[in-house]
Amino acid sequence: MGVKLSTTVVETPLGQVRAAVTESGVARIALPRSSGSGFAGWLRNVYGEAERVPWLPLVDKLTQELGEYFAGKRREFSLPVEPRGTEFQCAVWRAIAAIPYGETLTYAEVAREAGRKSAVRATGTATGANPIPILIPCHRVIAAHGKLGGFSGGLDAKRRLLALERAATAELI
Repeated sequence: MGVKLSTTVVETPLGQVRAAVTESGVARIALPRSSGSGFAGWLRNVYGEAERVPWLPLVDKLTQELGEYFAGKRREFSLPVEPRGTEFQCAVWRAIAAIPYGETLTYAEVAREAGRKSAVRATGTATGANPIPILIPCHRVIAAHGKLGGFSGGLDAKRRLLALERAATAELI
């Protein structure tokens, strides 16, 4: 039997977030600024062979953990992720996943962590192709000199996510 795939919509302070999970992990998160056809097209391209099912247990866990994150009560996700990409993209996404809550790295720092310090532009492209934002926190990647750079959910969403994490971190001090 092939891969089983379930999709859901999660209400967040950013708006409706579309998500896709398999039995083994979160496959895709599309932030509100992403188009619905882009989400569906991505699923067809990457998981065309998957059996679509109405519900998988990870749907509930994802909804719960996203709710806790947006409430400032969760700093790390326990959900397994299964991003599909090139070897380089996956190296970049692993480096991004290691950025601690409330902290940022520049694209150059992520390139170095991914083992390709001279591939800053390619790191930016790989960051933009991240299929699982928030869980793989690409909003924590900024341009040189503290500028925000791009974000699939838009710069307002990036600002809001960084502010949420700064506020939650400040509450501990």
